[in-house]
Order: sequence, then structure tokens, then C-alpha cells
Amino acid sequence: MNRRDFVKSALAVPLMGAVGTGRAACPQAAERRVGDNAPYQGSKHPFVGKPLPPWKPGEFQVHFIYTGVAESMFWIMPDGTTMLLDCADHQAWTRGKLAVWVLPNGNRYAGEWIARYVSRVNPNKTDVDYMMLSHHHSDHGGMDGWGAGQPIDWKGQKIWRSGFMLAAETLKFRYGFDRGWPNFNEPVPDEQGDTECLNHIRKTIAYLQERDGLKMERFEVGAVNQVAMRRNAAEYPSFKITNICGNGKILCRDGSVKDLFDWMKGYKGWINENCFSLGLMVQYGPFRFYTAGDFAEQMKKPDGTRVWMEDCIAPELDPVDVAKMNHHGCYSMAKSIVSALQARVWTACVWDKVHLPEVTLERLADRSFYPGPRLIAPGVFTPKKRIEMAGRPFLADIAPESFEAGHMVLTVAPGGKTYNYAYVTADDESMKVTGAYDFIARGDGKS
Repeated sequence: MNRRDFVKSALAVPLMGAVGTGRAACPQAAERRVGDNAPYQGSKHPFVGKPLPPWKPGEFQVHFIYTGVAESMFWIMPDGTTMLLDCADHQAWTRGKLAVWVLPNGNRYAGEWIARYVSRVNPNKTDVDYMMLSHHHSDHGGMDGWGAGQPIDWKGQKIWRSGFMLAAETLKFRYGFDRGWPNFNEPVPDEQGDTECLNHIRKTIAYLQERDGLKMERFEVGAVNQVAMRRNAAEYPSFKITNICGNGKILCRDGSVKDLFDWMKGYKGWINENCFSLGLMVQYGPFRFYTAGDFAEQMKKPDGTRVWMEDCIAPELDPVDVAKMNHHGCYSMAKSIVSALQARVWTACVWDKVHLPEVTLERLADRSFYPGPRLIAPGVFTPKKRIEMAGRPFLADIAPESFEAGHMVLTVAPGGKTYNYAYVTADDESMKVTGAYDFIARGDGKS
């Protein structure tokens, strides 16, 4: 019996008296949540039990890859352009009782599992157009001192086979975006930031530039289609990607860019790397998707005043269909940003039981912030959390497929009028669908 099965078996009896185990916990919940605009929901969807349908030209697809130790998303744009946004190896399993299930198993590091997943779903096999790191933290981009086998010796430096570096043993990236490239010391010098991942990704980029001819660009806040379709963009004019935040700057409604750290000149204190996360807003016809790394920190200015990053960007955001929670839902998603985004589907890449605490879930489910149904769809919602939160109203909004853990796949139909959100097993590499939900994009005026 593996660790995951042991935990499930041990908790089965008490859970039956609380909120149940697995997808049987609330069999009618999905129908109650999604019934307004979904002909098939949850375990009743015709995809369930079958391999995930492959991407087709015209679809926009985002794969939220579950490993239990990291965050990683693989994008396939309507013309087949691809991007791996974050690819981490993190020592999350050392969290003891706070660790979540490592899937499919611990026999490979996350960077290798991610590369294998990408190779299965990528229409271009092992060729990936873009690699992008949302910010320099090990749970998003790998780290020195941790990884598979012996580090690579390159020009007198050791590069650990971790995150993007390990994935690049299988995948070949053509272009890359980073918030700090080429000098990596803006807006904060190395000594004021988080250097563990920064040093690793700096060497990884330089190595891949030499080995593969990787072409790098600095991520520019306010740019439209800097992250662009490169294969057949003209055929999909309603698809665009806007850079909405990065390096402590945000894009405002009037098109200007506001620097939230304009007070930093001469500042010598430490700044959390989360503050510099890169954010994107995707538009495909009436469909909208939001993602912004871990953009959810509190800034303490030299005068002692405190400012929440989410409160700064919220007034510049409009409602979306799907939103990836900031910072894994970990004491993030303030009232201001929940009320602004009003997502139909909230998702999160989870690698720790601390993620998605009760206070965050209460805000996401609060109908006074915005009305209507919603699906809260994290990569995993553990038995321990279900015991601790038994009886809480927000449990009715949580996708029961998350009780078993899995990859999540967003598929937006050509033109963006409808989209599907599916759970795919992470227990093995079969790509079997465990649950799926259909939606009509809110911008279409029908939901």
C-alpha cells in the first residue's frame, strides 16, 4: 500500500460521517452548481473514463499539471503555438503532515514528470515554443541544491537538474520570457531578493541559449501579444494575450503602467519575490482567463504603511471565466480581486495543505461579492481539509474530483464561446478523465 492509499484508507471511516470520501462525497453537488449552463457535469460527462480528447486546431488549452510538489501549466494556443509556464521542482514533500500526495509517484523528479506529460499532449511532440517563469521561486522554476542525479558541470558552474533544466533534457524551447533578463537585478539587486531560484534559472537560461539557441526576451508589462501565436495567428484574430503585471508594475485601464515600487529608490530591505510575479490576461472571443503567479503579497513601505498587491490591481481588472488563484490560494484572493474577477471557475495548483485555507474559500464562495454559481477547482482537496472544514457552505462549490487529486485541463472551443474544464487522473499516465464540466463563456451573453 503506497502512502496515498494509506492516508485514504485511514481516513475513510471518519470521513463518511463528515463530508464523505472521493467523488461519492456529494454526488449531486456538481449538478447543483453547474446546471445553469452545462448539459453534462462532473461524473456524468461523456468524457469520463476515457482518455482526454487531444487538442484540435482552433482550441485554446491550458493543462494545470499536478505533481504535488510544484506549479506548472502547459498552454496550447489556437494555432498550435505552445508554452510551458512554470516548471518547478520543490522540496514540498519535506513538509511532513502538510505535504500532499506526490503523483504519479516519487520515482521521478517533478521536472521529468512534467516533460513526460507535455510530450503526451503537445501537438509538436517535444518542441515547445515558449518557456516562461512567473517569478524566481523554487516551486515555480526549480532550484540549486535539489534535483535528479549529479548536477551538470558547465563553464565551471554546477547546474542542478531541476525544474526547467531537467525538463529541457526532453523538451526543446525556442523562446523564453523572464521578468529580470538580461541582468536579473531589477527592480531589486540580488542581495535584496530570493537568490536560490534566481541563480538556478540564470544559469539554466544561459546554458539553453548556448545549447539550443534559446532566444530570450524581457517581459514587458502592458504589451499585447508579446506572448504571441507564431504558427498561424492570422486565422484567429480574436485571440490575444495582454501582459498585466510584472516586476511590481501593473497595467491600468487607461493603458498606462503604474510602478507599485516607485518608492524603492535607495531602499535596502528584503522584498519577497512574489511581488514581481508576471501576470497575463487571455481573451479569445467572449472568453477570458486570468493568471498572475503568486501576485498576492503585502508591501511594507519605508514609512510603515502597508499595501496589498491584489488591492492595487483589482480596480484594473474585469470579470473573467476562469482564474488561477494567486499564490496557490494561500491566504490570497482578497475581497477586492474576487469581486473584480467574478470567475465562473477558480483553479489552483496546490502542493501543500496550507494552500486554500478556510478564509480564502469563504471569499471565493461569498455570493455578496458577486452572484451566481461557481466551481472551485484545485488540483487536490485533501481528506484532512475535508475533516477540518466539515459542514462549511463553500464545500458545495468545490469540485469533488479534487478529492482524488489530478491534472486539470481547460479547453476553450474555437472562437471562445464555450469551454470545458476537465480533471485527468495523475495516478498514472493514462490521461483518463475523472470528471468534466461544460460552460458557456460569460461574454457571450448566455450565462
